Amino acid sequence: MSGHIEGKVVVVTGAGGGFGRLTAELLVGMGAEVVGGDIDGEALKAVEAETAADTGSFIGVPTDVTRRADVERLVRTAVEAHGSVDVMINNAGTMPLAFFSDHAEAHAAWDRCVDINFKGVLNGITAVYDQMMAQGHGHVVNISSIYGNFPVLGAGVYGATKAAVNVLSESLRVEAQGKIKVTVVKPTGVVATGIGSTMINPQAITGIGGQNTPKFFENYQKYASGSLPAEMTDPGSTAYWTIDPRELAENVVYAIDQPLGVSISEITVRATGENYIL
Repeated sequence: MSGHIEGKVVVVTGAGGGFGRLTAELLVGMGAEVVGGDIDGEALKAVEAETAADTGSFIGVPTDVTRRADVERLVRTAVEAHGSVDVMINNAGTMPLAFFSDHAEAHAAWDRCVDINFKGVLNGITAVYDQMMAQGHGHVVNISSIYGNFPVLGAGVYGATKAAVNVLSESLRVEAQGKIKVTVVKPTGVVATGIGSTMINPQAITGIGGQNTPKFFENYQKYASGSLPAEMTDPGSTAYWTIDPRELAENVVYAIDQPLGVSISEITVRATGENYIL
């Protein structure tokens, strides 16, 4: 690492669990002052306890990212506690994969997906925009997905929200050039994050798996039972099948750990032996 993390004030949404929690914990361990939002207040207390002995600090603020006032309060807490906001990580998300034929079952989850994945990111951007512009510097990290790269069978709504995040991010970069850096992180399918638990129809994975879908389900069953061959669980092997969420978190930290004038604009992290075709 380059030594640009210590002392930075970082706001993270979805910090109570999964990828967001890992990112928050890594940053606190490197000396950052992290203010984390999550709809699960008890999970935030657990993160506070977990990071209490680290070199940085963590403040948890119960936050529903679909409510602009909540996100504004989250950012305001960071400014009141630390005087600034250097980085905003818009991480909270949901992945209700479903076919259009599943609409009766999927509509409520799709509505929530649009509210969290798109409106939540927009709320995060606008909550920090004035503060960062007044400071003369800032960094917004938006979590997108490889699903946002192209139209994908079984991911019409989810993919559309992530494509919207891509456009929103690039628009912010253009408008705020010279003051706000923007990084778009496009995770591949990461089985261990748990986001797949929000799928409506598991068969919708066929859009991203394509001709490799049968092999994906075969490997997933082995993964779930702990019987994947050793080389498929070894990040030192080109057969590595699914990246660990920590590896994604480390790459977000890498994008943040840069001089003010250096912007890592886009990151996709894959397992070399994964079964996704995008």
